[in-house]
Amino acid sequence: MAYKHQITVSESETSVLAPVEAAAGLPVYFGTAPIHLTEDPSAYVNKPVLAYSYEEAVKALGFHSDWDNFTLCEAIKAQFQLFNVAPAVFVNVLDPTIHNESVTDSTITISSGKYMIRVDGVLLPSLVVKLTAAGQALVKNTDYTVVFDATGHPVISRVDGGTIPENQASLVVSYDKLTPSKVTDAQIIGGVESGTGKVTGLELINKIFPLYRLVPGQIVVPKHSKKPAVAAVMKAKSVGINSLFKAMAIADIDSSPTGAAVYTAAPAWKNSNNFSDPHLVACYLKPKMGEEIYNLSVQYAALNSKVIADSGDTPYVSPSNKSLQANAMVNEAGEEISLGMDQAAFLNGEGIVTAINFTGGWMLWGNNTSTYPANSDVKDRWIPVRQMFNWIGNTLVLTHHQKVDTPTNRRLIDTVVDSTNIWLNGLTAQGAILGGRVEFRAADNPDTALLDGKVMYRLFLAAPVPAENIEFKLEFDVAYLQNLFAA
Repeated sequence: MAYKHQITVSESETSVLAPVEAAAGLPVYFGTAPIHLTEDPSAYVNKPVLAYSYEEAVKALGFHSDWDNFTLCEAIKAQFQLFNVAPAVFVNVLDPTIHNESVTDSTITISSGKYMIRVDGVLLPSLVVKLTAAGQALVKNTDYTVVFDATGHPVISRVDGGTIPENQASLVVSYDKLTPSKVTDAQIIGGVESGTGKVTGLELINKIFPLYRLVPGQIVVPKHSKKPAVAAVMKAKSVGINSLFKAMAIADIDSSPTGAAVYTAAPAWKNSNNFSDPHLVACYLKPKMGEEIYNLSVQYAALNSKVIADSGDTPYVSPSNKSLQANAMVNEAGEEISLGMDQAAFLNGEGIVTAINFTGGWMLWGNNTSTYPANSDVKDRWIPVRQMFNWIGNTLVLTHHQKVDTPTNRRLIDTVVDSTNIWLNGLTAQGAILGGRVEFRAADNPDTALLDGKVMYRLFLAAPVPAENIEFKLEFDVAYLQNLFAA
């Protein structure tokens, strides 16, 4: 070592780690989008789209009022316009190369100087325009221009100097159009294609974190989540994201005539279709706002995201008794159903979330995950407690991943214990937990485990449960009769 006669400064690693917090309520929506309205209909097929605004989502995926066929539009509207909360991730499974049909030599007539194709889902790259069925194809931007109108229908206009005569009464068009009805539950569920390794459908939940460094908090599949096969995969995916993270699956109970059209049938439907899991929220009935009808799972996810954001991005507050965007609740047939407090409580007691119209308007109503009443464990039963356990676990993974493969010595142990306890103390001061601590115990770390490179910490915490039943007991106090004789 060189001889030194000076002041020397060096740096050592910080012994307390700042927490890397997981996005607590990030919703990931799976469904179909009107991609024919976008610049490149093939650009976002089975590719997660992260959006922070309505404009950003619509530019990538398009927007259409036909929510039955284009289910992601409902989620875009709820997320960014009804509840104004961001970000969200959208996964479109509608593939123009698979879910399409061809229309050949269809005649369209002129109206107010324009030729309109009154069909949804037209894929403009496939459009062929002719003067007659036997004629030659006209040239876009030379003979005609084409744009979508506000309803999503293509409007063709003649170009001055082009081939189309001024008095041309009709044109003949051929095109391919999207057929969202061809999307199957199996394609929503997705998987990994053999040979190509292409990932599709719900399997893409594992791509969110590698792409965006955001941890999914909620998995939502508008319209399709009432299918038991889809809900089963949603449940499975919610507890093994990247083999590390946990989320909540938000699903709808079928309220059609073949499902649970009346509220008393909902618990039996839930149980017979295996809608029971600590990580699954079961929603019943559909919010109606004006002429628009939403799936409750969609408004639940957007509302829950807003409640979490308003709580310091910490999911300890229940979304129950918070305002929905609705002026009625309906079943699948569109029949209005207004549940009384006792009827809604009956559903809540069966692990079902619904809505009531009380003093503040239409409110989400219910704190139990779908595992209740079969499982009454406090960490599994209550939605906000389950969310806190998910979020704390996800945050621990992100924060301490940097310590994997470091030497197992006292410095490592103290750093993890001290950092985590400081973080838990902060959550306690915030009111997000009632208390918490982490311990490194000899009993949890036998020599055989330590020699095998396995280190275990035990974390104790108590998250606040929702004050679901507040009682006032009234009593007549005769002593106040003396006030009759006061001067």
